[in-house]
Amino acid sequence: MTTTPTGVPAAMSESGAPAAVPARGPSRLLHPDPMVRRLARLTLLNCLGNGLSLAVAVLFFTRVLGLSAAQLGFGLTVAGLCGVAASIPAGRAADRWGIRRVLVVLVALEAVGTAGYALVDGYVAFVLLACAVTAADRGSSAVRNALYAEVLPADRRVAGRAYLRVVTNVGMCLGTALGAVVLQVDTRAAYVTAILLDALSFAVVAVLYGRIRIAPPAGMPTGPDAGAGTGTGGGGGAKADPGSGGRTGGRGPNPALRNGPFLAVTALNAVLCLQFAMLEVGVPLWIVKQTQAPRIVVAGTLVVNTVLVVALQVRATRGTERPELAARACGRGGLLLAGSSVVLGLAHGLSATAAAVVVLGGIALQALGEVLSQAGGWALGYDLAGEGAHGSYQGVFNAGTSAAMMIGPVLVSTAVIGYGLAGWAVLGAVFAAAGLAMAPAVRWAARRSSVAAAVAAV
Repeated sequence: MTTTPTGVPAAMSESGAPAAVPARGPSRLLHPDPMVRRLARLTLLNCLGNGLSLAVAVLFFTRVLGLSAAQLGFGLTVAGLCGVAASIPAGRAADRWGIRRVLVVLVALEAVGTAGYALVDGYVAFVLLACAVTAADRGSSAVRNALYAEVLPADRRVAGRAYLRVVTNVGMCLGTALGAVVLQVDTRAAYVTAILLDALSFAVVAVLYGRIRIAPPAGMPTGPDAGAGTGTGGGGGAKADPGSGGRTGGRGPNPALRNGPFLAVTALNAVLCLQFAMLEVGVPLWIVKQTQAPRIVVAGTLVVNTVLVVALQVRATRGTERPELAARACGRGGLLLAGSSVVLGLAHGLSATAAAVVVLGGIALQALGEVLSQAGGWALGYDLAGEGAHGSYQGVFNAGTSAAMMIGPVLVSTAVIGYGLAGWAVLGAVFAAAGLAMAPAVRWAARRSSVAAAVAAV
């Protein structure tokens, strides 16, 4: 078995042979690593369906299912709580039963649950189904991140995720464009078709994930008896799942929940992820309610953000190869987000043209802060994790992000928008503090690792 210089197993092809990485890709748009290209195809298909569903979801739930705005908001909030709660056990399940196996099950559940929306009859059924779908979605996100850690070499994980994030943006944009067609048709049949197409995309992706091979750890037997006698719990030992990378962990206490520096980084990263609520909820409300900028600027902010993220996300991963460098990227990202918040707050009271220019300038700063903070956060999420328990660590890390996604809209809409420039300044100070606090957290992790190494050497 081929390993990288850091000892991490190299990605393997479907046949089980090490996947060669050509020096140059077939085009400037395609990634040179065949595994990343394969994951990109999966991501594009998944995000096409998600973008389509996202564009029509509110009208589908309110006009087709007949939910009120209050019912929809409450149901989605409860579902969000289920999503936060699902991330950690999903990660542990991946460590115990195999990343590929658990991921396929969760994505398949998303397919069934999403299709089930077309059959919902009643509010209680909607809330229960939304909870199940959201739990599967957030759980699959955590396990998918663990999959990236297994199939991509350590020195290319963050760059690979950056490329996949670019693909995500492209796929969501294309899916949203398809959703615009559905909105124009505006019939029950069109909305139901869009939801079922999203479900179909999940089903196809689940099948394709099932075909991905994960290389076993260095020294792990790969024959028919691989894994026998290596179990960590009880007698007999469990055989390794062929798609699990040969790991049979996931038993006993969750190591991520006992890793103080990792929990600190998770919390700080969650604070930085409030920027998405700022972009998706805070900025539109601010533009419409507190500035003279034309409403079309709301769409313009999303365009500016998407273009800059697509153009800069991969480049932003350069210089995050070591934890201290990744922490520095988070610090710069937090400061840029702070500057973005203040600039957005300055749009109040300006003329329509001036307000539009200031808002778009603030969004440009936000996009720069986003690509840096995301690149640094990904790197730290992997670098500070134990190599043998990626599911557990990514489950905890994803739970922090999910919590930010859940509370962010309420926090931004109530604690920022109503207080004008002062509210934006406080939000900016929070971003700056979180970004700058990454460096001390990484130093804490380094001291912890040094102590552990010294104890192990005794």
